[in-house]
This record gives sequence, C-alpha cells and structure tokens, in this order.
Amino acid sequence: MYNMDRLFEAVQGRGHVCVGLDTAAEYIPPLARGGPGAVLAYNRALVDATLDAAACYKVQIAYYEAMGLAGLKVYAETLAYIRSRGALVIADIKRGDIADTALRYAQAHFEGDFEADFVTLSPYMGMDSIEPWLSYAETRGKGAFVLMRTSNQGMRDFEYLELGGEYRNCRVYDAVGARLSQAARPGRCGYGAFGAVVGVQPKSGAEREEAAGIRSRYANLFFLIPGYGAQGGAAEDAALLLRQGNGGVVNASRSILRAWEAELKAEGRETEGPDCPADIPFAADAARRAVIAMRDAIKKAAR
Repeated sequence: MYNMDRLFEAVQGRGHVCVGLDTAAEYIPPLARGGPGAVLAYNRALVDATLDAAACYKVQIAYYEAMGLAGLKVYAETLAYIRSRGALVIADIKRGDIADTALRYAQAHFEGDFEADFVTLSPYMGMDSIEPWLSYAETRGKGAFVLMRTSNQGMRDFEYLELGGEYRNCRVYDAVGARLSQAARPGRCGYGAFGAVVGVQPKSGAEREEAAGIRSRYANLFFLIPGYGAQGGAAEDAALLLRQGNGGVVNASRSILRAWEAELKAEGRETEGPDCPADIPFAADAARRAVIAMRDAIKKAAR
C-alpha cells in the first residue's frame, strides 16, 4: 500500500487541508516565544488541535535549518511527533540531485532521524533525479510530490516556456506532468505513489480552463496544492485542481500558524507586547478554527 493511498483515505475522512508547519519564532504568540523549544511546543499543540480536521502536515525544512543544529533536532522531533499521532507528514525539502547523491538524500529523508511519509522534489535535472527515490515507494510505500506548476510569481520564468519536439506546443510544466504520469504505477486509490505540486492561483476565464485542463490531463497524479490563503488562492480556485472530490491536498501555512494574530486584530486587540493575551492554547484553538473553516470552504467549492 502506498502512502498516497493512505492520503487519499485521509482526504475522504477529514477533508483536503494540509497544515504547513513552516514555523518561525515570530509566528508564535508572544507569551510562548523562547527559542527552538518553543517552536516544538507550538508545533505539537497545533498538531493536537487539528488532528481530526487535517488530511496531513507539511514541514518546510528551511525554517528549522535556520535555527542551526537545535533547529534540525526540532525538525526531526516534529516529524516524529506527527507520525506518532498516526498522521501523514510531507517533508518539504525540494531535493533534485542525481545518482548516489539522490540515493543518500532518499536514505536521509525516508529512513532514520528525518523519516517522513512524503518529500518534495525538483525535477529540473531530469528523471534520473527522481528515479532513485522510487524504490522506496515499492519497498516502504513512500511518496513524493514533484514540482510541476508552482504558485510563486516567478513560475512563468521557466515553467511556462513553450517546447518543441515531442512536446511541441507544450509548456515545461506539461513535460514534467507527462513524464510523471507515464512513470506512475497507480495504487489502489488510482493514483501513483509520486504526485505533483500544482499551485492554486486566483483564476478567471482562460486561467480556470488551464487549471481544469491540468486536472484532466494528469488524472493519475495526486496533487499537493500550495498558494491558498496568504498567497491569495481561494477555495474555488483550489477546487479546480481536485478530481471527484479528492485527488489533492491544499496547503496553508501562515494563515493557520498566525490565525491567533488575525483573530486578535479582527477584535482590535494587541498582538505584541505585554498586553497581548495570546499563548499556545489560545493559538492552537485559533488554528483549529482556521483549519475547519478552510476545510469546509473547500468541501463546499468541490461539490
């Protein structure tokens, strides 16, 4: 059984939300700030508060690398905690090297201290940067999400370039999707062990048609969908990248991590300084409300 099958089932049971634990110190309520240990405490509280309403979690390694060795320990303990609670976790590492280097990366992130259920990968050195990871799908059920069409402003610099040859009139991102789709060996849910990162953006007219076309062309690829919330994407935009009510998880990070701050601002209350009332329990409750609202909005849009 692939982890992608488990993720499909999690979406069916708990909705489409992928909680991003891209946790910076300033995202933690003032009363709880205090170094790497505070980040770990905050992550654990958010997992506990959202476990029944989120399909999975995504942990961006850069936020932890920035804290040095202590931060990497928090990263490892965050991954382990999520998995100990029976949830699925994506290690957002965006690796993209080849040969023995790729095998070592795979060993590092699919085994040992940094073990995750999924990783993110960059395909731009070619399929031989993806293939070394594939053996872990067959032996351990592991999965990956490969960068295809992202949600950042600079995506058009390369991902939208038009190609020739066998990919005539196609864009770079379509070549990535086609190769991934060809390589996919569908599990029992109908999706391959390796899916694609396909970003959500505010859409209208031709852009809506583009999103629907991407979903239709790559029916055997499960999508990790960033760009929701703080990046401007809405539930209606994300729903265009789903398939029959499933087929993708929608990631949000800052809008969940900082939901406590948004709630205080909406009430005209302090968000910094000694008069700020927020602590970890307050923030965890706010995160839960944000996840539930997001989950319900996407479910409604996907009908």
